[in-house]
Amino acid sequence: MISLYRPGTGILHRMSAGAKLGLLAALALCVSVLPLGTTGTAILVAAVSSLYVVGGVGWRLLAESWWRLRWLIIVLAGALWIFVGLDEAVRNAGRVVALILLADLVTRTTRMGDLLDVLQRLLRPLRVFRLDPETAALAISLTIAMVPVLAGFLNQVRDAQRARGVRLGPRAALPLLVLTLRHADDVGDALAARGLAR
Repeated sequence: MISLYRPGTGILHRMSAGAKLGLLAALALCVSVLPLGTTGTAILVAAVSSLYVVGGVGWRLLAESWWRLRWLIIVLAGALWIFVGLDEAVRNAGRVVALILLADLVTRTTRMGDLLDVLQRLLRPLRVFRLDPETAALAISLTIAMVPVLAGFLNQVRDAQRARGVRLGPRAALPLLVLTLRHADDVGDALAARGLAR
């Protein structure tokens, strides 16, 4: 369906889904709040990238993840460079890249079922507010899984426009939206077939 999970025996594969989600949340908070300079941002991105190798995911998937992000980085960093300067562009684009790589890493090393189980346990107390923990957990896990998927869609759109000799611009929004909605339909159909959606 939508899982990017890759079987493996590395340290990240052996780590529990709860621990990985906790680390992802903590790192996302730190990356968003801490005032990182240009050097700190570069170290952060390098450290997150090294987790692919140290965690047993491998160089190939690291290269694949960076390759999928290339146009997002160019467009985001380029726009920020023009409007707010080079230092801000590096800091802000670096934070986004680090968070996308972390989300990608979680989805590649965690089975969707394990992720759902942890989220359901965490959300169980919210039944007091009439929130169904199973539905909320599924929504959150799908959101995490969609981060690298959307980056891949952006890459597809850019490659298609490049093949036609067109630069990536506002016109890219429409095909990106179409790909995203088509994927959402496929996910909805798969969920309905499994009795998880109506």
